[in-house]
Amino acid sequence: MWLYLAALVGLYYLLRWYRERQVVGQLRDKYVFITGCDSGFGNLLARQLDMRGLRVLAACLTEKGAEQLRRQTSDRLETVTLDVTKTESIAAAAQWVKERVGDRGLWGLVNNAGISVPMAPNEWLTKEDFVNILNVNLIGVIEVTLSLLPLVRKARGRVVNVSSIAGRVSLFGGGYCISKYGIEAFSDSLRRELSYFGVKVAMIEPGFFKTHVTSSEVFIPSFKQLWNRNSSEVKDIYGEKFLAFYLKSAEQTYQKSTEDLSLVTNCMEHALIACHPRTRYSAGWDAKLLYLPMSYMPTFLVDAIVYAGSPKPAKAL
Repeated sequence: MWLYLAALVGLYYLLRWYRERQVVGQLRDKYVFITGCDSGFGNLLARQLDMRGLRVLAACLTEKGAEQLRRQTSDRLETVTLDVTKTESIAAAAQWVKERVGDRGLWGLVNNAGISVPMAPNEWLTKEDFVNILNVNLIGVIEVTLSLLPLVRKARGRVVNVSSIAGRVSLFGGGYCISKYGIEAFSDSLRRELSYFGVKVAMIEPGFFKTHVTSSEVFIPSFKQLWNRNSSEVKDIYGEKFLAFYLKSAEQTYQKSTEDLSLVTNCMEHALIACHPRTRYSAGWDAKLLYLPMSYMPTFLVDAIVYAGSPKPAKAL
């Protein structure tokens, strides 16, 4: 019995491996629009797809980022400046894309742009702190997608949304985890709706990687600024020991993060060019072996893992 079961499992993975190796044709005629290409995943993906021969339309927040990317790529790659928090910037970028893809439509849309701070205990934050992250990580993704959806549908193409393990397990306060949970919900509903038109939607759920967005150079000043902004009452409740732990944790997390960004961009590339892309991609061993299993564990066990080794607030019961 066990031998038959093992044979069935082996056959399943063999068939999946074969299906996932099949690649769509005519890649050199396909346009892919990527947001957040100044650095990190978006920058590497733009260069990776350019080398693959696809026609990359890279959106950067700054002209400096766009110039640097153009110097590293072929003449096929084109850039545009885009602020995903501004409707007029999104509308201008959508028109720019439409002029380039013409009747062929847009094969791929990769919603990669995102920010991570402010991130801290919820009580340290204001409504504006939440709104700032949600405007980039969630509302911006939705507006960019809606603006380009007719072009993607015309090509019967792909939408790839960058979520996170923080969209499966809420590890910290602030708008980041909320935005990633929102990306999961938006992507799921979009996937079902667009399946009628031959459009496939995939989510990328990376673990912790060394990018500018996750660097301690970003987190630590933000933590300190939020702490200093707190009232004396809140500071007294949490205590300096609690702050010190957060600062040390941010530094240690970044140092232990995975450096190989291609683990993420390879998932993005597969979602764009495979005949049978996955619905979700877990990128990084921490995502596969820790956070993905945690998302299925009982709540009390997840809480114990998340709070293991962390100090309680000074005035905790």
